[in-house]
Amino acid sequence: MRIAQVAPLYESVPPGLYGGTERIVSYLTEELVRQGHDVTLFASGDSRTRARLIPMRARASRLDASCRDPLSAHLVMLERVFARQQAFDLIHYHVDYLHFPLSRRGTTPHVTTLHGRLDLPDLQAVYDEFPEMPVVSISRAQQAPLPQANWLGVVHHGLPRDLHAFSPRGRGYFAFLGRVSPEKRLDRAIEIATRIGKPLKVAAKVDPHDRDYFEEQIKWRLASPLVEFMGEIDDRAKTHLLGGADALLFPIDWPEPFGLVIIEAMACGTPVIAFRRGSVPEIVENGVTGFVVDDVEDAVDAAALVGAIDRRQCREVFEQRFSAERMATDYLELYLRAQLRAGAAA
Repeated sequence: MRIAQVAPLYESVPPGLYGGTERIVSYLTEELVRQGHDVTLFASGDSRTRARLIPMRARASRLDASCRDPLSAHLVMLERVFARQQAFDLIHYHVDYLHFPLSRRGTTPHVTTLHGRLDLPDLQAVYDEFPEMPVVSISRAQQAPLPQANWLGVVHHGLPRDLHAFSPRGRGYFAFLGRVSPEKRLDRAIEIATRIGKPLKVAAKVDPHDRDYFEEQIKWRLASPLVEFMGEIDDRAKTHLLGGADALLFPIDWPEPFGLVIIEAMACGTPVIAFRRGSVPEIVENGVTGFVVDDVEDAVDAAALVGAIDRRQCREVFEQRFSAERMATDYLELYLRAQLRAGAAA
């Protein structure tokens, strides 16, 4: 199948440091190529892929100090994708709804994976206006705010099996990995670790719009002798961090669409203590790959029990449910469904 993958231009594919959507685009693209498909990737020029790369700007915008308007490059990219649409059997978009007006007028079958939160009131008008756009969610929970959307299916994220090595035991600390933001609740992670008396290693980036929150709510908490702040890290350091943790703390306070770090921890054999929000109950098997909790008190209680979780079983669940191969297979089924629907509507 001739497939176009259209990635956001904020990070390279895959990202060098933090980045969720572009990371998944990379894993999917490389697996589709491995399975013998003809894949073209529209992404930033600093991306790395075995697919055919069509660069849309020299560097990803977040780490390019010269970039002042990242949306402009996306509009140019979508026009160029649309001009080439006849070269593909299917176009897979990962840029939210930006392409909807063009896709409504196009002839090539397409799907859109929605990677972000969908509970924003302004989105209702978009999906009311474009009810025919075939969209894919990354969890069942993510679909709830937009029941009117044309849901083609659900595809949970997956990782290459060899990306993170299994670690049979932790080294006596907890880990927090992600962004420093109000919804990720690093403050809760620090409180949990402090109450247990266990070290917490924090690998996280601080976006410019979260800088005030970091300075006012988080920075002073990092002075605790139990907390080590590491900043952003790459995949190699991530394997070392997660594999050495007794547990990953995931104390979110928002409707998380998926939570990629959860399955990254599972790949290392590391159990997860996660708050019951969004997709968490779909991803974490309570008592098997970690614990789903409702508040800090529950999390503290769960932290005392993580030693009873079988780390090898965490890895086995990852391989069964969250591999890149499974993810690509699921998407190929949806690609065929999108083609059939497009043919029926023609």
